[in-house]
Amino acid sequence: MPFETLFTATATAKGGRHGHSQTSDGSVSVDLGMPRNGVLEPGKTTPEHLFAAGYAACFGSALEAVAKRRGVDASQGEVTVAASLGKVEDGFALAVKITGRIPGQGRAAMQALLEEAHLMCPYSKATRGNIEATVSAA
Repeated sequence: MPFETLFTATATAKGGRHGHSQTSDGSVSVDLGMPRNGVLEPGKTTPEHLFAAGYAACFGSALEAVAKRRGVDASQGEVTVAASLGKVEDGFALAVKITGRIPGQGRAAMQALLEEAHLMCPYSKATRGNIEATVSAA
């Protein structure tokens, strides 16, 4: 099936990691910064924060869809994405740790749901083979 656009979000950043990023509709407008000694200046965020938030929301929707197909109520489910920026041999790279839980699901059943959601999530598809990603039940 060819790509059928459902929605397009557009954002512009000025000043890189020490600048400002804003969506064309104004729904997101953030000052950016780089943590120093693990501390981020108040009122600033990082591209990794934004990526983690988007990935967690997208993965959560994939998890809900997978759970629904299996007859599991995922309405109280949670997905946490930790997005890390790190040094690699040729510069910098991203890595993500995806953790999920649905109340009442055992660890093995939860892991199976997460693995299936990881195959379905558009963020996972976009990054598969490009960044280190781990998926685990909480």
